[in-house]
Amino acid sequence: MDFNLFMNDVVDTARKDITEAGYKELRTPEEVDQVLTQKGTTLVMVNSVCGCAGGVARPAAANAIHFDKRPDNLVTVFAGQDKDATERARAYFEGYPPSSPSFALLKDGKIVSMVERHDIEGFGPVDVVGKLQRLFDEHCQEV
Repeated sequence: MDFNLFMNDVVDTARKDITEAGYKELRTPEEVDQVLTQKGTTLVMVNSVCGCAGGVARPAAANAIHFDKRPDNLVTVFAGQDKDATERARAYFEGYPPSSPSFALLKDGKIVSMVERHDIEGFGPVDVVGKLQRLFDEHCQEV
């Protein structure tokens, strides 16, 4: 099996998982700036191909949004794939080191909180859903 073909399948599946869950993929720095400077709350899922992204972070991303309160905007950047977009998004995560997978919650373009890789790796999807929903409860409006 060709390794590049295999990796393309893995990446395509990872992209599909998160966009089918309702997240808009941001693939350029310009798209990142356009969305992350908007008023309201935005959840950014920093996607990756690692096991904790597929086994924990993406399932948590899909399930956490079924809640009384949720962010106005759901977006994703793909670490290691859309490098410029990811780098631009991380510029908004002031005070937090690069981490993938991870979730950043922004309000009016400013970072409010993050669920970093160390908050994901070693935990189950339900644990991460709880972490995200606590942030939503604190910072987001009812839908």
